[in-house]
Amino acid sequence: MEDNSKTLREVCEQLGITRRVVQGYEKAGLVSASGRNKYGYLLYNAKVQKRIAQIRLYQKIGFTIKEIGELMDAPKSLVKEKLEKQVLYLEKEQKQIQKLIRETRELLQNI
Repeated sequence: MEDNSKTLREVCEQLGITRRVVQGYEKAGLVSASGRNKYGYLLYNAKVQKRIAQIRLYQKIGFTIKEIGELMDAPKSLVKEKLEKQVLYLEKEQKQIQKLIRETRELLQNI
């Protein structure tokens, strides 16, 4: 198709996710296929593919599916505020992990 639509399999391969991940997003009402090809396979256009990638990123940075649902079509100001808070949370987590790494290295040196 001219609109760069891809099958579920192609989308999953491109984004490094499983079919179940996309099906979970569909079940949660976050995305839906944009059509079907002549063989009956679900198709996802470029807009939906981008949305799936965005949802996946939100998941990776710690948002729940419910929170993602609230963020996806929220005003940019709200999205920005939530993302800024998440960055602060991730930075705090990073510091804690760095501390654990240092402590573990110290343990290793004493073995």
